[in-house]
Amino acid sequence: MRTIDKKIGFISLGCDKNRVDLEKMIANIRQAGFDVTSDISQANVVIINSCSFIEPARVETINAILNTSHAGIKALEKIIVTGCINEMHYTDLQEALPEVSKFVRVKDNDNIVNIIYELYNDKAEVTNRYNPLLRSITTPSHYAYLKIADGCDNFCSYCKIPYIRGRYASVKLDDIVQEARALVAMGAKELILVAQDVTNYGVDFKDGTNIVTLIRALSNIEGLNWIRLLYCYPERITEELIQEIKNNPKVCKYLDIPLQHINNDILQSMNRHNSKEKIVALIEHLRSEIPDIALRTTFIVGLPGEDVAKFRELKQFVQDYKLTYVGFFAYSREEGTRAYNFNNQVSEAVKTKRLKEISEIQFANVIEYNKSQIGKVYSVVVDEIIDGVATTRSKYQNPESDNVILVDVDDSVQIGDYLDVKIVDYIDYDFKGERL
Repeated sequence: MRTIDKKIGFISLGCDKNRVDLEKMIANIRQAGFDVTSDISQANVVIINSCSFIEPARVETINAILNTSHAGIKALEKIIVTGCINEMHYTDLQEALPEVSKFVRVKDNDNIVNIIYELYNDKAEVTNRYNPLLRSITTPSHYAYLKIADGCDNFCSYCKIPYIRGRYASVKLDDIVQEARALVAMGAKELILVAQDVTNYGVDFKDGTNIVTLIRALSNIEGLNWIRLLYCYPERITEELIQEIKNNPKVCKYLDIPLQHINNDILQSMNRHNSKEKIVALIEHLRSEIPDIALRTTFIVGLPGEDVAKFRELKQFVQDYKLTYVGFFAYSREEGTRAYNFNNQVSEAVKTKRLKEISEIQFANVIEYNKSQIGKVYSVVVDEIIDGVATTRSKYQNPESDNVILVDVDDSVQIGDYLDVKIVDYIDYDFKGERL
């Protein structure tokens, strides 16, 4: 098969699920014979994989397009935009951004090679060569994200994901295991399971397959050390799953549970199928069954109707329950969602003030937690080494989103190595460790 002599570069924006989509496109572009470059300044074609979850994400995408177009890249001939932004604003974008040669809908990702050919008026037919199991991972080789489903059925009142990505669709178990085996063969020792809701995995199969079924199948892969679960909806965390996390040595004692709020009125207006009482009971049960579990969550402040008392209740919860990792976001009013038309919208100034207040409470929790960790010993993996200092993390820390353990190392230590490290100090969020 002939190949157009062009270098293809990439800019990845958005979530880990979006990253997986891009990694599959990169692998298929590479398989088609194109030269893939990590140096955008050398690229003839730049693919920008976009995010559209909230307004700041769309602004970031548009800035990336304009910055790439106006960067004076001599080799640059084409800009292709893939990802979520195209699902809600396709026509408007085509008119507003003539710098872009092609906007590619998510459903057309598997046609990316043909699209590149067509931009150069070459009608080579390669559609059937696309392999959805191929990956060119953009993370360090010792860990990879594994997308187990796409779409969402929850229809939270503030969220566009079901309209952007469609209804929840699980990936076939055999396909996931096959992809996982390929990733481990390429060097991955940790697989991070991602979906809008990993706890909903298998619901559309209607044959009893669920997230525990998948975990057990992945656990049989030789050479895989850690399995990590992100985005577990609290109402779907079953006793079966809790016991699997507790008893399976390959599953990290770590859960990312997007709670979003704690006040019952706000949870109801969000269309979250939970309550404060059930959330508290779940956290207490998890900590009883798995005392060392690390819990991560996110909260939205400033949703319409969040008055002073409701915000105070959220602050008190953060202070009392001291979850290991907490992210806070100001509510983004998104046209097309039900919350867009809610009464009692909260001003941007109030949102900013509340973000600052609640972040200060969590920072105090972090310092308290960090002090409690001094003297503890962990097995850690090396993610990066710069000037003799290794950035490492334990199974209780997710890459990129959580804090890290900084360790002085010699030349014998390589990225992807596992070390035993003692926590000796902390600097704000991060730890300092000594290698044992």
